[in-house]
Amino acid sequence: MTARLADIAAQAGVSEATVSRVLNGKPGVAAGTRESVLAALDVLGYERPVRLRQRSAGLVGLITPELDNPIFPALAQVIGQALTRQGYTPVLATQTPGGSTEDELTEMLVDRGVSGIIFVSGLHADTTADTTRYDQLRGQGVPYVLINGFSDKVQAPFVSPDDRAAMHLAVTHLTALGHTRIGLAVGPKRFVPVLRKIEGFRSAVHERLGLDEAAAEELIQHSLYTLEGGQAAAAALIERGCTAVVCASDMMALGAVRAARQRGLRVPQDVSVVGFDDSPLIAFTDPPLTTIRQPVQAMGQAAVRTLLEEIGGTPAPHSEFVFMPELVVRGSTASGPRRP
Repeated sequence: MTARLADIAAQAGVSEATVSRVLNGKPGVAAGTRESVLAALDVLGYERPVRLRQRSAGLVGLITPELDNPIFPALAQVIGQALTRQGYTPVLATQTPGGSTEDELTEMLVDRGVSGIIFVSGLHADTTADTTRYDQLRGQGVPYVLINGFSDKVQAPFVSPDDRAAMHLAVTHLTALGHTRIGLAVGPKRFVPVLRKIEGFRSAVHERLGLDEAAAEELIQHSLYTLEGGQAAAAALIERGCTAVVCASDMMALGAVRAARQRGLRVPQDVSVVGFDDSPLIAFTDPPLTTIRQPVQAMGQAAVRTLLEEIGGTPAPHSEFVFMPELVVRGSTASGPRRP
């Protein structure tokens, strides 16, 4: 092995340590140097390790956390169509409870020689997760783009909606309707989009209602991004006297509607509900849901364009492309109840 390392190092004009880093998929090696080492392997007749073999130009992996929430299939559809138009074949990999993890799905895609990977709401969005997995992926020469959840520890392009602005839109709408007790139902606190929504919410209720941070904190309820999670969070907020609930997803908002009705309250006459995503079919719920539309089309296309630039050898900067959401007013919000 040492003799082989020495041969490859001499042929490539680099140190044995650098050859070792390339063969083991370690980060910290310039792309040009990596190519020199791979060329030396070919010239000397050595077989490339499986992870370093030429990647298929046709496959791009897309990893989503689930497909139960309609926003993820919507994003997958936009991304898949954009990839297909550019001659690539999307490979959808979805995590399921008790099934494959993000790391296992990533390994499977890399073993199949994908040209790149798009991660949607993955571990990069979890502030408690170890981000070295993404360094290792870059070390293997696999370009990737991350959607939803920025981390300054990960050297990659990110695509996100403006969560802070979304909360300003929702709170401004509700205060204009006369609501003064507005609750926020969000997911677990460790996620970047949740932290940003909380920041936006605090800022908006301070600006519109004069509430300080402590008062705003009483109006925030953490739960799961599910219908049941939204139901539990909204129930707690209604108990605290909230006449309007802003939810971090449309699924949570449907749960909030259910929570209100279980208490004999009407939506929107007694309780107003705002969702987030504007996922497919949400306009046809009862009542049709007022929501913050995530710019799925623009975000999906930007993710694909950025990834293909990376694949083509023009890396995008380590930055975040932030897209402005919009308020879609429907039938789940109305004037706040009159105080006796």
